[in-house]
Amino acid sequence: MTINGTRITFRMTPFRLVLIGFSLIFVGIVAYRLVNGLQMTNLTDAWPWGLWIYVDVKLGVALAAGGFTTAGIYYVLGVKKVKSVVKPAILTAWLGYCLVGFGLLMDLGRWYGWWHPIFSWGEHSVMFELYMCVLLYTIVLTCEFAPVLFKGLGLRKVSSFFTRLTAPLVIGGIALSTMHQSSLGSMYVLTLGKLNELWWTMLLPILYYSSAVAVGPAMVTCETALAGRFFRHEWDAPAMTYLAKWSGYVMTFYTVLRVGDLAVRGQLAALFALDTVSVMCLLELGIGCLLPLWFFWSYKLLGREMTKTMIVRNAVLMVLGVALNRGNVVFTGMAKAAGASYFPSVAELFLTMGLISVGILIYLFIVENFDVFPAHDQHAASGPAQAHG
Repeated sequence: MTINGTRITFRMTPFRLVLIGFSLIFVGIVAYRLVNGLQMTNLTDAWPWGLWIYVDVKLGVALAAGGFTTAGIYYVLGVKKVKSVVKPAILTAWLGYCLVGFGLLMDLGRWYGWWHPIFSWGEHSVMFELYMCVLLYTIVLTCEFAPVLFKGLGLRKVSSFFTRLTAPLVIGGIALSTMHQSSLGSMYVLTLGKLNELWWTMLLPILYYSSAVAVGPAMVTCETALAGRFFRHEWDAPAMTYLAKWSGYVMTFYTVLRVGDLAVRGQLAALFALDTVSVMCLLELGIGCLLPLWFFWSYKLLGREMTKTMIVRNAVLMVLGVALNRGNVVFTGMAKAAGASYFPSVAELFLTMGLISVGILIYLFIVENFDVFPAHDQHAASGPAQAHG
């Protein structure tokens, strides 16, 4: 298919066919859920927030933080060496927030009332602030990535219009992200007496924000490594090394603050009680903080050059650590107060896998057809064998 002289393609591979299968199941489950409500889930009054909130909001928003952090590093701090990863980071963030918005729609009991907060402001509510920030930031990300889409479609004047808006969009994106990343922690400050004290603290907004700022570039690193493997883009060592250092320094701040907070609140003994709660907390700290920081600082102090293997390994560990942290806050830390067990229904699991599959398919389509990675045009020009190897 050709649009304005641009040839649009989408290769079929066994992996993509599997993703399409999950996506078709996803469409059916969405239709059923919109008609029949939340009875298809295992959510109850004791567990009103389950798998969808964890994946779509708590984890998805954190992992999509690579958009505003990378844009801030490049446009605000002026670190030009990360130029090659700015567009991929914004693409990932844009898709991430679109999926977050759709996931939230699925989690609303009366989904058809999603527009009410726009006109009925609850300015004293943390949830209202989150709603507005996520909505506005999704719009900002759409405008930030618009130049790539319109340029690829041959609409250069429209692309230039959005390009001229880059500065205010980046500043607005950083402000909105700062507010709602921290507010995700503020939500659980309100659960005093319910959330286990290994996670409950008045520092939750700072901890949530700093961990997102650390894991955002780590997620960009994982994405770049995978895209390079599948699309044969070159590894930009200076950019990836800078992002690794950024994540290392910010994660060091987070770890010191997290452990220091536990010590000040007298929770270090509970951390080594070796029950289910403490073991999960130790796993979170070990995988997401101590292991990557051990590798990071051993390389730094010994003056060794960071290798691709070390950078990707640390990025994966940080992503897993933040995933464990958000899961512990949503599930492990709230289990005792809930007084009941929860496990996602089959529909919840398939809807989650389908939503992720849709996001991956859209990502693959855009990367394959638009100038997202610097080497895209070069590979396209070098022939089908190299571009689609």
